[in-house]
Amino acid sequence: MSFILALDEGTTSARAIVFDHAGTIRSVAQKEFRQIYPQPGWVEHDPNEIWAAQMGVASEALARAGIQARDVVAIGIANQRETTVAWDRRSGEPLCNAIVWQDRRTAGHCDQLKADGREALISERTGLVIDAYFSGTKLKWILDNVPGARESAARGRLAFGTIDAWLIWKLSGGAHCTDPSNASRTLFYNIHNGAWDGEMLDLFGVPRAALPEIRPSSAVVARTAGDLFAARIPIAGIAGDQQAALFGQRCVAPGTVKNTYGTGCFMLMHTGERPVVSRNRLLTTVACQSGARPEYALEGSVFIAGAVVQWLRDGLGIIKSSAEVERLAASVADNGGVYLVPAFAGVGSPHWDPYARGMIHGLTRGATAGHIARAALESIAYQTADVLHAMESDAGMRLGELRVDGGAARNDMLMQFQADLLGVPVVRPKVTETTALGAAYLAGLAVGYWKGAEEIAAQWQAERRFEPGMDRGQAEPLMAGWRKALERAKNWAPANQGR
Repeated sequence: MSFILALDEGTTSARAIVFDHAGTIRSVAQKEFRQIYPQPGWVEHDPNEIWAAQMGVASEALARAGIQARDVVAIGIANQRETTVAWDRRSGEPLCNAIVWQDRRTAGHCDQLKADGREALISERTGLVIDAYFSGTKLKWILDNVPGARESAARGRLAFGTIDAWLIWKLSGGAHCTDPSNASRTLFYNIHNGAWDGEMLDLFGVPRAALPEIRPSSAVVARTAGDLFAARIPIAGIAGDQQAALFGQRCVAPGTVKNTYGTGCFMLMHTGERPVVSRNRLLTTVACQSGARPEYALEGSVFIAGAVVQWLRDGLGIIKSSAEVERLAASVADNGGVYLVPAFAGVGSPHWDPYARGMIHGLTRGATAGHIARAALESIAYQTADVLHAMESDAGMRLGELRVDGGAARNDMLMQFQADLLGVPVVRPKVTETTALGAAYLAGLAVGYWKGAEEIAAQWQAERRFEPGMDRGQAEPLMAGWRKALERAKNWAPANQGR
């Protein structure tokens, strides 16, 4: 038998999953890596630690599946997006820690770009808003602040990449490439012509030579170096984690939508072969490129979703494990008027306020830990509803169902509340590892492991369907309370705390 190896490099851990031809998981291995916080608002990763963790879990997954490297016909990569790595082409060593997508150190630079009137140009060319979330200002910060970085770039020795490019470089021994789904998150990629945009590179002071080659999401881009495995395995699938999940959920027709409940919360609507310009401050992004042309999506990004449950555990200490949150939230009949706004890193779509901060509203003497836990879970659903309403307005269509995945999608209370709030069914698939599955599908299609879209579409199955049961007369007041709480949290921190 033959298999696909998916490398799912996330924000907090590296994972490797072996899939067989039926799209069934044969083995999983996972290893967490450090989250580095040098200053308030700064978040970093060690690129070498990510590489070591990813190689370790890859070997472990093969061993757990009882297979050899020669049994793997292709590798697919899904990765945390926007996180920025710069390394030396000769030594292969990073110039500094990776700057993570959550990092806010460049918020001040973003403010200056807005003040200089650059927002309309950047949005028109890239489909993105000006925010510290994206890679462009992070790379500029590295060039301006890391000793020797600008000089290295001038000599042609600097290589820039998001995490996919870093892993491909290390896996292959020097191939420098990315795919359109990751390129479209940098502020450098022109969504209309599918290439790096010279005017954007000039605006950020980034040399074109530092950037990776843009290759299709489903194509053999390199092979693993001879000293890594006992076989030279094709690297044939690349996609940012959220676009990989969109593909894995088989949301490949215009109007289909998935939402991933992970550290953050990311909703994507497939829009076909044309980019849809958002009027509601959503992102226009590349879904993937599995054929001759890129396909596009609208995206709403929520910065804090499952991470709010981690905060209940690690920050407040009101639960000992994340799995306990559902039971604690169910200990009360409703939120008791308590709203938690988890703006720990500002708020994302469709509000885009880097200076918002987390708050708990509506506390009385009758409020309990159960109310706070329930408010935390509900905050994930409220943020998702904000994004979906903006998305429906942009696309001019009403959602038929929402396909969900990610760790928090296993929480039945949250999924039912989400369906109630939206008034549409929420559908959870049997295989919830859709990010890794999407990367595996892209890789497998490129090498002929699967013959076409129809073959993999037949593999998708629903595990549970949550039907809405709440009267709209109940849902609207809840949303009104959320909007009131959110407004209180906006523009809270001084500007210099976001830098």
